[in-house]
Amino acid sequence: MNKEEVLEKLKTVIYPGFEKSIVDFGFVKNIEIGDEVLVEVEIVSSKPEVADKLRVDITKVLGKNAQVIIKQPKIPEEKSNTQSGKNIAPQIKHFVMVSSGKGGVGKSTTTVNLAISMAKLGKKVGVLDADIYGPNIPRMLGEQNTQPTVVGQTLKPILTHGIEMMSMGVLIEEGQGLMWRGAMIMKAIEQLLRDVGWSDLDVLFIDMPPGTGDAQITLAQSVPVTAGVCVTTPQIVALDDTARSLDMFEKLHIPIAGIVENMSGFICPDNAKEYDIFGKGGSAKLASKYKTEILGEIPIEISIREGGDSGKPISFYEPNSVSSKRYEGAANRLWEIIEKIDADELADNSAIQPDNSGKAHCHS
Repeated sequence: MNKEEVLEKLKTVIYPGFEKSIVDFGFVKNIEIGDEVLVEVEIVSSKPEVADKLRVDITKVLGKNAQVIIKQPKIPEEKSNTQSGKNIAPQIKHFVMVSSGKGGVGKSTTTVNLAISMAKLGKKVGVLDADIYGPNIPRMLGEQNTQPTVVGQTLKPILTHGIEMMSMGVLIEEGQGLMWRGAMIMKAIEQLLRDVGWSDLDVLFIDMPPGTGDAQITLAQSVPVTAGVCVTTPQIVALDDTARSLDMFEKLHIPIAGIVENMSGFICPDNAKEYDIFGKGGSAKLASKYKTEILGEIPIEISIREGGDSGKPISFYEPNSVSSKRYEGAANRLWEIIEKIDADELADNSAIQPDNSGKAHCHS
């Protein structure tokens, strides 16, 4: 076999837990043809069972004489996260991935209002709209017609509502459809991280496309994601998809900060009473299963929809509304969780320190 034939065979090897092959994800780093075929693969998971499964699958398609080398992050499994030694935006302290199992659950609305609420806590905050196919955040912030400034080789993020923002929505013509495949999506997300002049941010919220796939795994390879937030609605069909999203966080070793249950009750503008038209609290069992918590239950409030359409987010323009208060509570709890993740990581790193001889020793 030549390299092209080997690569074609490797396209049939699916990365465990996903629908794409190791070739599609760019995990195949080297192929050498000699007396035997040598294949080097680098993955983001530190779990040995993932490497074992890939080694078996690769051997099946290439034959028993193939030499398979699989590189993994050298992180203890029980403390592992997505940090594989790569961070293309090192000036940012924390990355929060906001994801959902399906579209239409209010993920972008949640991202914007969580970010603004976090900024109210005195943090330096940014939002990266990585939803390449449906970049709605510029409209939600009233910046859909704003053109970003180029400084040298770097795009300057748009300053709006006390946060920094960048989105594919301000880089393409309004209404233009992006018919991109995996590799182009992955490249676009990397560029939005690397080629944008983000400040020294405390938190960068990243609004992901719905589902699990190229964008999520690219982000996990590009920066050390501090935590993931999953957005859902109370309906059973939405919760089924949410379980897949939470499972994705686990597979990528991203700590799950919590779940935001959106459209959780409806506040009637006539009497200010809250009605559970879609149900409420359906995420509690899911949170328990994945050992996480409900960050907030955000009701349907007409001003949320109006604010999203008009570029006036409720957390900024109506700070005393019920939804704003709940977003603030969710942001405050999220920051507490981020601080705990930092503290745990610091404790882990200090557990092994070099002694005077330069050799590492463990502290009990």
